[in-house]
Amino acid sequence: MSKITKYNTDVAKEIRMCALEKRLNILIGSGCSSDAMPLMSKYGDMDLKDRNEKMIKDIIHLSKISISKSSFLTKHKSLDIVKKIINTQNSYKNFIYSIINILNLSNSRQVPRTTNIFTTNYDLFIENAVNNLQSHSRFVFNDGASGYFKRILNSSNYNQVVAYKGINDNYIMEIPSINLIKSHGSVNWEREDDKVIVSNIVYENPMIVPPTGYEEQETFINNYFHDMLRIFQIELDKPQSVLIIVGFSFQDKHIAKMVKRALQNRELIVYIFVYKGDGKNIIDNLEVTDIPPNLKLILTDNIFSAEYIKSENGIKLTLDNLSELLSNPDIQIDIEDEKDEN
Repeated sequence: MSKITKYNTDVAKEIRMCALEKRLNILIGSGCSSDAMPLMSKYGDMDLKDRNEKMIKDIIHLSKISISKSSFLTKHKSLDIVKKIINTQNSYKNFIYSIINILNLSNSRQVPRTTNIFTTNYDLFIENAVNNLQSHSRFVFNDGASGYFKRILNSSNYNQVVAYKGINDNYIMEIPSINLIKSHGSVNWEREDDKVIVSNIVYENPMIVPPTGYEEQETFINNYFHDMLRIFQIELDKPQSVLIIVGFSFQDKHIAKMVKRALQNRELIVYIFVYKGDGKNIIDNLEVTDIPPNLKLILTDNIFSAEYIKSENGIKLTLDNLSELLSNPDIQIDIEDEKDEN
């Protein structure tokens, strides 16, 4: 057995350094949950309306399984779908843990100790990961809701910082915070009159935007989701910001236009983790003719070391890779030594 470095050290360290020194924003797409949650492509032979309804119904069902008691998941872990849900949940848990570590290491005098996680996903993998980590990691999780018996969503709740102060008020220390902004809604959101209720259950008719967009939504829902996207735009316009994108192909034209516009902010750096292929589809969806210097495509052949690429087949970029890069860009792995044929 021999040890090799898994990642291209220069690129890996650059990404981690940006996460430490800049305002950290992360955009999570459906690709990050695709092992456990269906994508639109699964329903290719159905018409658009039926595809939406079937996919949403399946995500609701699978989300109920994902937040089941651990004893239930353990009992049924031999089932393929339960196994995929457990593995996906572990990936998100490692991801959130890596974010917490980055925030603990960052200098709050340079940038806020806050990470904004934007996602178009309806599932509850991020919330579940946070729930599993909060008992032994000190951080604040803000999903935009406030209240006690009834938690009501309000975008103004994102404009806050939480800090510890000394017993004698002799110091203030900002606590690491994670903001979760779900731009397409969530399976645990329900509309009640003119309010959005956030609960710890999965609703049969949650407040979500179907993958087709906002065109058929009524004014209340339309205004709300544009408000969430406005937060996304504001954060990208701030100086010394970085946006890391994973599992997202920019088929959502609203977000594609916002990222394209935000690239005009030369203090913003955008890293796009390309799942597989050469990233041409992503560039086409972004409608970018000339790639600006602050847009960086992270591909398998520029993020992984040559030795690792040689030793592995079918490499693809996933959420696990981002977690590793944020935690330890110098990670080494064992590989089998090549046998001498002479």
